[in-house]
Amino acid sequence: MPLPQAPGATGHQPVRASAAAFVGTMIEWYDFYIYATASALVFGALFFPTMDGFYGTLAAFGTFAVGFFARPLGGLLFGHLGDRIGRKKSLVITLLMMGIVTVAIGLLPTYAMIGIWAPVLLVALRLVQGIAVGGEWGGAVLMAGEHSRERSRRTFFASFAQLGSPAGLILSMLMFKLVTGLDEEALMSWGWRVPFLFSALLLVIGLVIRVSINESPDFLAEQQKRRETPQTISAPAPITELLRHAWRPLVLAVGANVLGIAGFYFTNTFMIAYTTQYVGFERGLILDCLLVVSVIQFLITPAAAWIAGRVGNHRFLVLTAAVSILTPYAMFSLVDVGSLLSITAGISLAVIFLGAYYAVIAGFVADIFPTAYRYTGISAAYQLSGALFGGLTPIVGTVLAQRFTGEWWPLALLFSAISLISLVAVLALGASHGEPATARCRHDVGKRDRLARQS
Repeated sequence: MPLPQAPGATGHQPVRASAAAFVGTMIEWYDFYIYATASALVFGALFFPTMDGFYGTLAAFGTFAVGFFARPLGGLLFGHLGDRIGRKKSLVITLLMMGIVTVAIGLLPTYAMIGIWAPVLLVALRLVQGIAVGGEWGGAVLMAGEHSRERSRRTFFASFAQLGSPAGLILSMLMFKLVTGLDEEALMSWGWRVPFLFSALLLVIGLVIRVSINESPDFLAEQQKRRETPQTISAPAPITELLRHAWRPLVLAVGANVLGIAGFYFTNTFMIAYTTQYVGFERGLILDCLLVVSVIQFLITPAAAWIAGRVGNHRFLVLTAAVSILTPYAMFSLVDVGSLLSITAGISLAVIFLGAYYAVIAGFVADIFPTAYRYTGISAAYQLSGALFGGLTPIVGTVLAQRFTGEWWPLALLFSAISLISLVAVLALGASHGEPATARCRHDVGKRDRLARQS
């Protein structure tokens, strides 16, 4: 029986799959980041106007955190679908969900229009958005990485899914830079809606690109194996296999993802609220800074993946996580200077090592799990990490900033703790699962290629 789309493992498919992963995740993260930015800038006043500045911002960040709590559900749901019916089909569904919900948020009435129903609807839409993002990341990483026949290049191709994060952030910052240039009345009445409604155009572009890519060759080989081996047809659900055979690496993978998730929401979401509300900077200034920082992260991502391919993923991750423990002290010292250059330099210093770590962690974690439940495994790890650490980071940061007004050292300690968790997890994964994961990945690629040749 021929292997469906086996040629997808050769030719230009790895490049096309990586490009599609980049564009798709860029759109999904754009949708996610505009919500994060709106939470820091306007949602408190629009949807929680009965609360003062601190509690309004805290409530807005609470709705932001709701999306993170929904992401593990999305990871498990679409991880199951991706491991059973295909990576491609799952990714088309997540893109549709995310785009439609984002446009709906842009059309949502505010508290002044419908009262308490406004924040209720906002939270409901945020839940759906979180489910969609929860299913997106793992599939995009695998679609990019699994099209590569060479294991040494999988991390590099997988990094294109990671590249979508800074690209989405850049696009979201540009959109909010446009609307924050409006006067306050225009911004609060209609300007904030524009970035959300713009997502409709991106949705069409993303769908056209995503449906043009072949299914993952690794998934097709696994599907062929199930057809040829009767007992695998009734195999347990991917989540059951994951918890039965790989719960320890799952726990460590959750910790390994903390820096890549919580670290970025610290620098790119919490720092907006911190610098505008507690340091007194103008919104336009911090958005300009973060735009430059996002461009730096965008450039670092492929370079970091290339370097890691030369020196080894594990060694590279250990180094960048260790340095990230130290960077927040320099970051806050420079931010306190108060100039555009010093703020940009401070946040960029943290993001350089944070971005390098984030570029490589996806490929590293994907190697831990076998093809049969790989989508479920990496999605569960990433999204559980996001739920436990990502959504809570801006909230914890806001509470610390309020409690220690004028003092930045507790915030620096928070960032150091985030980095330390990932450093310990990566060290443990390298010590106990590095070689088996490498061997398993080589076995999976070899099995796939043998099936393709036999067909």
